Amino acid sequence: MECDKIEISNDSDRPASAEFPLQWSEWQLIDSILPTGGFAHSFGLEAAVQCRIISGPEDLRTYVVHVLENTGSLLLPFVYSGTMSPTIETWHELDKMLDATLTNEVSRKASTSQGSALMRVAATVFTEFPYLKTMRDTTLGSGAVAFHHAPIFGIICGLIGLNSGTSQRAYMFITIRDIISAATRLNLLGPLGAAMLQHQIAPVAETMLKKWMDRKVEEACQTAPLLDTVQGCHGYLFSRLFCS
Repeated sequence: MECDKIEISNDSDRPASAEFPLQWSEWQLIDSILPTGGFAHSFGLEAAVQCRIISGPEDLRTYVVHVLENTGSLLLPFVYSGTMSPTIETWHELDKMLDATLTNEVSRKASTSQGSALMRVAATVFTEFPYLKTMRDTTLGSGAVAFHHAPIFGIICGLIGLNSGTSQRAYMFITIRDIISAATRLNLLGPLGAAMLQHQIAPVAETMLKKWMDRKVEEACQTAPLLDTVQGCHGYLFSRLFCS
């Protein structure tokens, strides 16, 4: 018996309209299968474990909360600004500001490696938004930007039509997703415990989101300097699983 054939359209001119609900692009953008390299980084968690800052479940929960607070205060303003004005001029300005704001080389490299991968993937996947490819092709190799992750995430959200609230909430979600994934691979908790922790942390993340959302980049700040210090120590670890 001959199997039914499924025709897949490769039409790159598909409009971003009611014919193609926006939620599909939103879900794909935050899907862990998107190859942006987020799971290669631990937000300094691996260094915190080896420095014995984290020794149990309660320490891990506290660390995750501090990471979310720091993400909200430092990075959400860049996501918000990128979403509200998704232009190449805004991107270049935000990228330079964030590059000057990040205070350690480890976090800077983590941001640029993930941002570069995200822009490459978005320009390839979201072909119905050709401006993404134009932005990447125009900038690649020019040295004009470092390809930091938060501004690029905001720019992509703005171009595909997500509102600022959704884009900032999505950024907080991928932060939770990646750090709890790192905790699982560091054997700090099992898969079921990771799912429970993610569910328990969600209300905290929403509180952080409401506290820090819709702020200008001039208000971006570090709220947990110890995290910055710990992450900066990652490069000195004798053995390590993650890049940061």
